[in-house]
Amino acid sequence: MARSKQIDKQIIDRIKDGRSRSETIDELALLIRSGNRSALARGITLVESTHDADINKAEELLRILLPHSGNSFRVGISGVPGAGKSTFIESFGISMIHAGKKVAVLAVDPSSETGKGSILGDKTRMNELASNSSAFIRPSPSSGALGGVARKTREAIFLCEAAGYDLILIETVGVGQSETAVHSMVDFFLLIALAGAGDELQGIKRGIMEMADLVVMNKADGDNLPRAKAARQDVQRALHFFPELPSGWIPEVLLAS
Repeated sequence: MARSKQIDKQIIDRIKDGRSRSETIDELALLIRSGNRSALARGITLVESTHDADINKAEELLRILLPHSGNSFRVGISGVPGAGKSTFIESFGISMIHAGKKVAVLAVDPSSETGKGSILGDKTRMNELASNSSAFIRPSPSSGALGGVARKTREAIFLCEAAGYDLILIETVGVGQSETAVHSMVDFFLLIALAGAGDELQGIKRGIMEMADLVVMNKADGDNLPRAKAARQDVQRALHFFPELPSGWIPEVLLAS
């Protein structure tokens, strides 16, 4: 750890001394491997770039860091808008940090179909987690990519793993049954549902529900608790009609507040 911090400082000092030249890919890779969050953010920006000049650099960065990836536990988190995904992630992320984990959050925001812009506001709902030195939060626009994830989410996962994050949470756009692409990227798929907002099953139909390893009925408190309990029973019954998961795992439905 002391050696990685020394390497980190040496590279930063060298870059500050020579601002006229660009940071090399080797230097960026070393900074990422040392756990430098700013370098990790720059690396993800490079990988997400669509500029021709950046594509080869991004491929070289991934080539260097790929052997150092694959050592995390990946959790995909999906659900309808307003279900409380970001709030849940902050609470869960803080609890995992207290358990000794380094937590990275890749949050995908929907992009406008007209202006192509994205608010990228998920980080503002995770203030405590964002300020923790053991956490890294990266909002990314969906940029027209389907399946609830961004175009380069898989590559961003590799970079986070190379930076030493051993728990990676991928928060999807939150648009409903089409959010199945994240399932192929993660070890565990969590679906957050919300009772008392109309027909709960209408917003999370079979396409996404049959892939869930766990369903959490969120905001199960106060006057909403009876509705959450009833919705939990409805979803649990619905899950029995789906084919058994290849792993043999039996999904559960839990209540959360």
